Amino acid sequence: MLAICAALMLAPGANAHGVTVGDLEIIHPHILAPIASAKSAGGFMGISNEGDTADRLIGIEVPSVKHAELHTTEHGADGVARMMHLDAIDIPAGETVLLERGGLHIMLMGLTEPLVEGQMVPGVLIFERAGRVEIEFSVDPSDAADDHADHSAMGH
Repeated sequence: MLAICAALMLAPGANAHGVTVGDLEIIHPHILAPIASAKSAGGFMGISNEGDTADRLIGIEVPSVKHAELHTTEHGADGVARMMHLDAIDIPAGETVLLERGGLHIMLMGLTEPLVEGQMVPGVLIFERAGRVEIEFSVDPSDAADDHADHSAMGH
């Protein structure tokens, strides 16, 4: 757990912010700054459950985008990464779940304005047990890596 938190805090552009609600800790919610003309972006964070009862992330609301979804990345036999919609993300008791590039993440679709490095973007995570948790995503510098993900199966 400490190694995961340390890795999140030492990531390029990471700054210490998060939210603790009950047994859940939301660790460094962030968006990597997309290019100015981007219509979508990914949301990332760690979610630590220090309690004895599992919870589930069942939704996300971000007022500044048209639509936000929970996603995972699946790699096909052709080597192409495809994003797949998830109804929920399990947060087991006593564990930390990472939402990161190439794995579980939040997909922000229909950006209504450019996201600028240093900006804070309000959002709400919706958990089955913990309920609605207000957060702020920091817009962090992009590492300029292109993930070559295929969103065609998602219809957006």
